[in-house]
Amino acid sequence: MLELRNLCKFYDTHGAERAVLRDVNATFWKGDAVGILGRNGAGKSTLIRILAGIEAPSSGQVIRGMSVSWPLGFGGAVHGSITGADNARFIARIYGKPTGWVESFVEEFAELGEYYRMPVKTYSAGMSSRLAFGLSMAIDFDCYLVDEVIAVGDARFTERCRIALEERRRRSTLLLVSHQPGILRSFCTTAAILNQGTLTFHEDMDQALATYEAL
Repeated sequence: MLELRNLCKFYDTHGAERAVLRDVNATFWKGDAVGILGRNGAGKSTLIRILAGIEAPSSGQVIRGMSVSWPLGFGGAVHGSITGADNARFIARIYGKPTGWVESFVEEFAELGEYYRMPVKTYSAGMSSRLAFGLSMAIDFDCYLVDEVIAVGDARFTERCRIALEERRRRSTLLLVSHQPGILRSFCTTAAILNQGTLTFHEDMDQALATYEAL
């Protein structure tokens, strides 16, 4: 279970307080696949970062009764001064996984070639995303957070990512932020709309998409 209790997030913008999240309450259970919709600036990425523990809420609680991934493709999961292989070994040690297995898995999955053993700061944005996605797939989380990162390479690599994420979805919770109806329909069974700081859930995907388009 992953629970949000009276979650609030405020930012100081030019001396004025701006509410991004207002008393958000939600419970996500194992096996849930929820798409999160919201206009640019609505606070979707902020919500995902708070769920991951990367950012703290202004008030309220996040109760994590399951292991939660970092947002897939999030650059903060990768250390730029060390190599991709070093990052894989580092993640393996943090999560108590066999370092050799994780290093080999990420190398095969990310397909970075010789760059895998070069500092990440020499990577392009796409290469960094491929590494971060590979690192995420190397660890079995109870809940995967995806923030608009599905297409992180050519068509063949994108299909590999889709298959890997679909396999994880069958046994884990998935919270996915995307503006693309096709992606939401492919991965999610329900949806929630983040608008003016509130999170409203819809069991019917068609209704959710229609409501979102009408905003």
